[in-house]
Amino acid sequence: MDIEAVGVSYARWAPIYDRTFGAVTNVGRRRAVAHINARGGSVLEVGVGTGLSLAHYDAGVQVTGIDFSEEMLAKAKAKVATLGLSQVVALRQMDARYLDFPDASFDTVAAMHVLSVVPEPERVMSEIARVLKPGGRVVITNHFKRDTGPLATVERVAAPLANVLGWHSDFGIERVLSEPSLSVELKSKLPPMGMMTFLVLTKDG
Repeated sequence: MDIEAVGVSYARWAPIYDRTFGAVTNVGRRRAVAHINARGGSVLEVGVGTGLSLAHYDAGVQVTGIDFSEEMLAKAKAKVATLGLSQVVALRQMDARYLDFPDASFDTVAAMHVLSVVPEPERVMSEIARVLKPGGRVVITNHFKRDTGPLATVERVAAPLANVLGWHSDFGIERVLSEPSLSVELKSKLPPMGMMTFLVLTKDG
């Protein structure tokens, strides 16, 4: 997907996202935030979307969220205002390939169901590693393609519809693991039916 297609797709998804894809991905989102809360500190959430995760962060965590879609961000900002979420320090419109933060800015970077959406995910992972402090964690929830079975066939058939769906159904995990400064700490399957993966990467200290 190119960045313009991302913007168009998520402008279309914004009004119904919470009730559709947002509901399907709730288990992974809650698990990711619980893992982050146990560590505390400063957090960058890449692809914060409509802000479905924001209310689940502990009050002692300092969360900065970014998203390319202004329409999705508007919904996130409304949640912060309505719920009085003091743990959210900033919500900014930004292209994840060009993060406007200094090196080593965050203790944790969260990327929930966004890496199969963005253009140039390898470049996004490089930027995530750059703004992460040494010894920090990247907490990821995402769908990754299967190599065998009926679902693998469905993923391949759906792949040409990426610009319509808003994500790549045939997204390979190797595209996330190519950043040399990050190593896998934890990897497990998530509901529904193991379609999603929970992944924690550690930056070399």
